[in-house]
Amino acid sequence: MKKQRLWLLFLLIFLALAGTLVLRAQDRSALRPPKGAKIALVVFQDLECPDCARAHPLIEEAARTYKIPVVQHDFPLPYHQWSLEAAVMARYFDSKSAKLGDQFRTEVFAHQPEITKENLRAFADKFAAAHKVTLPVFVDPEGKFAAAIEADKALGQRIGITHTPTLYVVSNRRGGTPFVEVVDRSKLYQQIDEMKRATD
Repeated sequence: MKKQRLWLLFLLIFLALAGTLVLRAQDRSALRPPKGAKIALVVFQDLECPDCARAHPLIEEAARTYKIPVVQHDFPLPYHQWSLEAAVMARYFDSKSAKLGDQFRTEVFAHQPEITKENLRAFADKFAAAHKVTLPVFVDPEGKFAAAIEADKALGQRIGITHTPTLYVVSNRRGGTPFVEVVDRSKLYQQIDEMKRATD
């Protein structure tokens, strides 16, 4: 009887671990380039994160240099006061055009030290006016932008994201290593080159 219980316990632990590994494999499959692209950069970021602001110009430059897309995921950290609200605004601008949303994120990163929870709205209003767009009083009345951000955050948590920015070089390869996390950003170009060689 004791051996049966012990065996059952081991079986349950094994099944739980196997389920976790399968789930991780499925979640990691989200680390793929958009349709039609062989390689892309995937970044999980927080608009209030100083290291994200430092990484942003390098990511944009690499995307331009290699002519590859950047897939941006919002991962607002709970201790940042205005990052979620800024992400909602970025999603609103995305709904007008992807280019406009990207420009807003770039402006937020460039002016991050000056932005506070109190002046974020004025900053966004000024950006909207400069781009001839109206920013409504209630940016997300149905909560659809907030829901999309929460989905990004949940995806990041399932993948195992613990910090921002978390940056990957991803490919459409079926075998081998289809993605690699960029831990040392000084090696970003090298990692893109290596992924290109492996994909060609």
